[in-house]
Parts: sequence; C-alpha cells; structure tokens
Amino acid sequence: MRGRHVLIKYILKELFLYFTIAFVFFFMVFFVNQILLIAESLLKSKVPLKDVMRLLVCYFPSIIAQSAPYATFVGFLMCLGRMMTDNEILVFRASGFAYRYLAIPVVVLGLVISIVSFIVNDYFLPLGSINATRISKEIFSATPSVELESNSIKNMNGSKIAIGEVKDRDISDIVFFQRDSSGNDRLIIAQDSEVLDEKVDGLMMQIQMENPVIVSFKSHTNGDYEVLDSDAVRFNVFDTSVKSSSQTSLNPDQMTSLDLGREIKKLKTEGRTEKRIMNAYKMIYNRKFSIPFASVFFAVLSISLALMFGKHNGQTIGLILGLIICVLNWAMLIMGQLFSTRNGFDGFWAMWIPNILLGGVGIILYLSILKK
Repeated sequence: MRGRHVLIKYILKELFLYFTIAFVFFFMVFFVNQILLIAESLLKSKVPLKDVMRLLVCYFPSIIAQSAPYATFVGFLMCLGRMMTDNEILVFRASGFAYRYLAIPVVVLGLVISIVSFIVNDYFLPLGSINATRISKEIFSATPSVELESNSIKNMNGSKIAIGEVKDRDISDIVFFQRDSSGNDRLIIAQDSEVLDEKVDGLMMQIQMENPVIVSFKSHTNGDYEVLDSDAVRFNVFDTSVKSSSQTSLNPDQMTSLDLGREIKKLKTEGRTEKRIMNAYKMIYNRKFSIPFASVFFAVLSISLALMFGKHNGQTIGLILGLIICVLNWAMLIMGQLFSTRNGFDGFWAMWIPNILLGGVGIILYLSILKK
C-alpha cells in the first residue's frame, strides 16, 4: 500500500513539473499573439504604455483558459514519454503495478487542472472582458484616433466610413456613405483629412476633411444626383456611435455559465429570439465547459500515446506529437465555432466533438494496450 502511494506521488510530481513548463510555453505563445493583435496598434497610436499593459492584463484569464488544456496534453505526453524511454514504467510493471496506477494520477491531475481552468474561464474571464471594455472606452476617449485603422471600414453615426492610410492624426482617402431619413444616399469623398485635437463634450472625435466632394443621389429619381464641393467639412463622431464605447449590456462572453444559462432560458421562454442567435448563445455556453474540461480528455489520450510511442526518444516524440494534435484540435474548435455561427451547426456538438474524439481515441488505444 505504501509503495502505491509513493508511486502515485512521484508520478503526480513529475506530471505537474512538465505541465508547468508546457503551460509557460503556451502562455507565452498566446500572450505574444495578443500583443501582436492589440498592443502593437495601440502603441503605434501613441497610447500610454501603462494603459496598454492594463488592457493586456485583462486578457490573462483568456490566455490561461486557452493554455491549460494544451499544456496538459504536451506536458503529460513529454513526462510519460520520458518515463517510457527511461524504462521507469517497465520497472513499475515489473514491480507488480498495473497500468491503472499510472492512469489514476494522470486523470486526477487532469481533472484538477480542468476544475481550476473552469473557475478561471467562468469567473475571471468574464470579469476581464468587462474590464477590457471599460479600459478600451477610456483609451478611445483619450485617444480617439485609435478607432481609425488604416484600410478599414467603420460604422459611425449611422454612416459607413472607408478609411485609407492613417498616420498619427492624418488620414488619406476617406469616403463617407450616408443615407438620410428620406432614403437619399450621399457620398463624401476627401483625399486629405485630419483628426482634430479639440475636445467637445459628447463627441468622441472630430474629423476635418479638406476640399471634399459631396455626391447626393435622389432615391425617387433614377439617374438624378447633385455634386457639391467645399473648402472643408467637419464630421463629428459622437461618443455613443463607437461600438466599443456604447455597450450598455453584457454580451454572452461577459457572463458566467450560470448567468448565461438563465439568459438562454429567458430567451427561450420569450420565444422572440432568432434561431441563429439562440444557437450562438448555446455554443458559447458549451464552450465555457468544453475548453477547460478538455484537459481530462487530453490526459486520457496522453497515456495511450505515451505507452505506444514513448519507447525511443519519448520526450521529443511527445513534444512533436503533442504540438501537432494541439494544432488540429485548435483548428477543429475554430471550425466548430464558424459552422455554428454561420451555418447553424448545433452549438453543443460544435464545442464537444473535439473532446469526444480525443477521449474516444484515448480509451480505444488504452484498451488495445491492455489486451496485449
């Protein structure tokens, strides 16, 4: 009995060590990706570094939630692969210990990681998302030009704006598409524009267009239009027109699983919500469970793969094989979300099929090893 406790304790310690190393690796990968997506554009717009860091900290729970399952798989594979290569598992078997004494600590630690990851994903991630929205609003209010990205299209004040190159506060090639209450369309085209420094209550920013051309089309008369030119036109963007600063209610990603479950029941009772939106809510709800608890399914698969491929260079093979399967799993999750939101694929299956495949393959391989 004492020998079993010593064995399990040793395996848990080794698994946790390799998990920690793999977690740091994946955390840095996702963190650098977040920096490239967010911090680079903000720093180019001369947003203070402390505000950028505050925003990045808000994404830590999301990065942790993404890193934990993959770190579990790669870390466990490398650990068990090394034990196979060093004949430690052979010694355990020769000492009379069955494979289940190897599987127990692997699955238990995978479950513990899943529970911790779920808490981070379900509580701290929504909290981080809410704070990120608040900080983004503060950044946009202090530096409105951040909202203007080069070669992009924005919705502001009910207008669609096609933006050319943006450099500091200077904008080249800007086009406004507007439609008035009578259904008449209007284009405002300017080659050179500037975001003004003036601060006015209620305004997010003011864009000064130099020598603009204004083309108005009459909705009730085909081919009838007017062309005007001017020395300058000033376009006011109100602070309620920017999506990032106008959110007054929580979106599904900013809710805990309990709150989102209640919201889904409420929407079903009301019966007025589109099927597509309901399915999106269902997908996000299941994602809150499937991603953190993927660690258990990865843990099951890691045992089988390590026992099968870990006899020679198990640690290296575990790293390579783990990274390949992690990329495939990540691709399946992305595809599942796309199919769910765009094609109406059931939100439950979209989020759980990758885990079911992992667990199913892991169990089948494990049973086949026991029969040998």
